[in-house]
Amino acid sequence: MIDTKLLELSDARAVLEAAKQEAAANGWKVSVSVVDAGGYPILFERMDGAAPATARIAFEKSRTAAIFRGPTGPMEDRIAGRLAMLALPGITPVMGGVPLVAGGQTVGGIGISGLAPQQDHQVAEAGAKAVR
Repeated sequence: MIDTKLLELSDARAVLEAAKQEAAANGWKVSVSVVDAGGYPILFERMDGAAPATARIAFEKSRTAAIFRGPTGPMEDRIAGRLAMLALPGITPVMGGVPLVAGGQTVGGIGISGLAPQQDHQVAEAGAKAVR
């Protein structure tokens, strides 16, 4: 048997709040999505001023980071040399998704949308630190 860690609502809230604090400290408006290890939504928030399209993009980034158990940025980097990655089901290989890891296990994912790619990643990393 494997002991599995689960992301609780209080954990997801801490992740979302840490990400929002990072965004607010820089004057950025983003959408934040937090999902469980299976890629299912736990929490979502679109900050005032964030574009409507960022809502879906943030969710897809968080889902990809969770189910593929890795950040979405390196996936984006590999596309040029391997276009077949775009055919993988459920993949959104765009920087800004980071897995949530506790005790060496992926327990979920966070996705950020609304900024330049590196800024999305910066906010996602700030959120992910809430569970590390």
